Amino acid sequence: MKTARTAFVCLLITACLYQSSWAAGANFSVWAERRTIVHNGLERIYEVRVPTGALRSEARVPLVLVLHGRGGSSRDTEKITGFTFLAVSEHFIVVYPEGARLKGPLTWNAGHCCGDAMRGDVDDVGFIDALLDRLIEDYPIDPGRVYVTGMSNGAMMAHRLGIDLSHRIAAIAPVIGAIFGDEKPPSHPVSALIINGMQDNIIPYAGGIPAGASLSAWDGTPFAPGSKQASFWAAANECDGNPDLLSGADTIVTRYRCPDGRRVLSYLIRNMGHTWPGAKTGKFWADRREPSFYTTEVIWAFFKTNAKKLPSSP
Repeated sequence: MKTARTAFVCLLITACLYQSSWAAGANFSVWAERRTIVHNGLERIYEVRVPTGALRSEARVPLVLVLHGRGGSSRDTEKITGFTFLAVSEHFIVVYPEGARLKGPLTWNAGHCCGDAMRGDVDDVGFIDALLDRLIEDYPIDPGRVYVTGMSNGAMMAHRLGIDLSHRIAAIAPVIGAIFGDEKPPSHPVSALIINGMQDNIIPYAGGIPAGASLSAWDGTPFAPGSKQASFWAAANECDGNPDLLSGADTIVTRYRCPDGRRVLSYLIRNMGHTWPGAKTGKFWADRREPSFYTTEVIWAFFKTNAKKLPSSP
């Protein structure tokens, strides 16, 4: 493998794998950094991927934060989702933060879930808030186009960030996640795309308490039914309460009619369990994949149509 050794170009091993698997012959170059930030006494890790074209341009570009699930990691999530490859072709910056590791696996404190981060009341909202400040200072990021997606525990955290950092985040896209029903509405509109699997046994779409669940993972609060995610965000965005439904052989799509600049959309995939649909690789516990639904591309198509008008914007 030939590696460019300049101040602005870095070819990752993972990037080269993406090129050979998905885009043979493409000019795939990305500035890659594994960085840390200390928040509330904890050293937190985040992986940054910046297309080299964004470094050479004076224009500010969108930022996508991608959050791993319980027991995952930033690099696992990069491989599973393929967001780095898409960031290069679509010209946005992607960052993979890591949850807290206190004793056990990496987890996010999404309120009622999960693991050590929840039990230790880790300030993950404050971490992401501080991380956004750092990223906007260090990279050519458009503050009005900040997006968050995540899977499982990371999806729950995406919900929480959309609520608590609604003044900063333009849109969220939780995948195989849930809410619990006691969330407070956000203070600002945030567009939301929700993706779940009907066959999910880890976070059941029907809600409730999953069979065999351990209180080491969450505090026992039942999950709300999966449909409550979209209806929560529809109410927060002042959308029409009667959505349009499109039921196909593989997918049920729910689309809310919302005021200009706000969107709420959900996909329920019939023959899919607890996995990232269209994942390039996966964990041993991921079940019933749906290879024909390209989640990463669907999420980006949703994100890029949503921007937040900030007070400082012209």
